[in-house]
Formats: sequence, C-alpha cells, structure tokens
Amino acid sequence: MSKTLNILNCQGENVGEYVIPDTAIELEKGAAAVHEAVVAILAGRRAGTACTKTRGLVRGGGAKPFRQKGRGGARAGSSRSPVWVGGGTIFGPQPRSFAKKVNKKAFTLALKRAFSERLEENAVVVVDKFDLPDHKTKNAVAILKKLGLYDSLTLLTLPGYENANTIFCAIGNIPTVGVVRSAVIDVYDMLNCDKVLFTKEALDAFIARLA
Repeated sequence: MSKTLNILNCQGENVGEYVIPDTAIELEKGAAAVHEAVVAILAGRRAGTACTKTRGLVRGGGAKPFRQKGRGGARAGSSRSPVWVGGGTIFGPQPRSFAKKVNKKAFTLALKRAFSERLEENAVVVVDKFDLPDHKTKNAVAILKKLGLYDSLTLLTLPGYENANTIFCAIGNIPTVGVVRSAVIDVYDMLNCDKVLFTKEALDAFIARLA
C-alpha cells in the first residue's frame, strides 16, 4: 500500500524517489476524525470576544425612575431594564472560548487520512531543497513555474524556520503560497490548498509525526 513520489529539484527535474511507508497511509477509516479535527481547528481560531452589556453592566439606572404606585403604568425599578430603550441585553454574547478538544490519537488519524487523500489526488509534491539565491520574488515565481505550481494554491512545508528569512521575503508577495512548519501542519492546512509542497527533510519530519 506504500506509495512512491518523485523527488524534484528547483528546476523541476526528477532527482530521486521518495517511498511513503504503509504506516503513513490510511484510506479505510478516519473520515469522521477528519471532520472532527477540522471543526475543532476552526472553532479554536474563533476570537470569542463578542460582548454585550447586561442590565448590571450598563452605566446608570441606580435610582428608581418613578414611584411604585399611582401612575397607572407598570412598576419599574431601573431605567436600565432590558425592556427599556438604553437598557441591558438579555442573553447577549459574552467573551468565551470556542475551543474543542480532540484526542491525540483521533487527530493523528485525521492527519493521516487527510494526507492519504492528498496522495491519492496527486496533490503532494516533494523537492530536495527549496533554495533561493536571494530574497527576490521573481526567483520564487520561477521555481514555482518550473514545478508547475504557480497557478495553484500551494502550501510550502519546511522542516523549520531557521534561515528561512529569504523564503519569507521572496514569497511574501505571492498570494497563492503559504508557508508552514512540518511540526505544526494540521488537517485544515492539508485540505485547504491545491498542492502541498514538501521539502524532503520536511516530509521526513511529517512522516515521523504519523508513526
């Protein structure tokens, strides 16, 4: 069940093969885990800062607005009651966390299933290195064109951000390319792009995560 990918260089030439082990591929189960993981990831990204004022938070209203009896209307104890204009809000949103917990095994299964699906779609590309001579965007564009990825929404996965300033400067003006470390790429990142571009070292680290 293992799958073999071609390893390309920055010129788009085939320079070797990369064998994805059986332990990193899962297509029989994990669909529900993928859904659970994506929901949890997107929920965790919500700010949860929406806030309304209850009657106790609205400034003023400490004095009884009029006497209890004799006016022929309903009694009122505060002008900040939710039924009054300028009053508080009933059951309005308050700051909260939308985070959802996903078990580690379930998340690993979801990541393995998402990665396997991208393999089946031929959406995973491996390069030996992603080296740029300088920080100019045109050089990054030239590499992407040679790899056939310039017109695709591409996620470049690196083993780390050490000495990656040149890459960040070069692709910062390319709206269709994102960068992520192999240690933190998640299910949503894996699915929310057309192509996933791994360096060989980054793919080694990612495969180790799936073990």
